[in-house]
Amino acid sequence: MAEYRIVVRNLVLVARIGIHPHEKARPPRLRIGVELEMTSSVPGKDELAAVLDYEQLVTGIKAIAAGEHINLVETFAERVMRLCFVDPRVAAARISVEKLEVYVEAESVGVILERRR
Repeated sequence: MAEYRIVVRNLVLVARIGIHPHEKARPPRLRIGVELEMTSSVPGKDELAAVLDYEQLVTGIKAIAAGEHINLVETFAERVMRLCFVDPRVAAARISVEKLEVYVEAESVGVILERRR
């Protein structure tokens, strides 16, 4: 079987996330990355139904960012992970969530989750 992965790289969104008062007053920007290993090989048909629709994936991540307040980037990453595993063709996922502009000395801080079905 040919290896087949779907990626979303460097999706930057404002998210309702954080434990500090200034984060609640001015929601921070997150950089989100998703890499999904699919159970099937590269689709033989040139049809959207043959693949995981990354537009729906990005829309789902945007909904998480705009939804209820989340305290931790770990929780945000876990919700993205659950979203990815809704599709039974996803064999494994790697999710990164980074807060931007937290420290002047660092480009970002965050977490990476990896999981196999």
